[in-house]
Amino acid sequence: MAMLAVLIPLLMLGVVLVLGRYEELLLPQEDAGRPEPAVVPPAAAAATSSPAPAGTPAPSP
Repeated sequence: MAMLAVLIPLLMLGVVLVLGRYEELLLPQEDAGRPEPAVVPPAAAAATSSPAPAGTPAPSP
């Protein structure tokens, strides 16, 4: 019984890993070979500004 308590989680982990590999083979990413840019473009960096300070009241509708 103790042997089952050790083997079942290991077998389940193996099944999950195998299914993950199978999914990668079945559904390849289109941009998997293309590396991501090292730097965020300036336009995208300017669009993400920090939120207003906590003491600033919200505008009224």
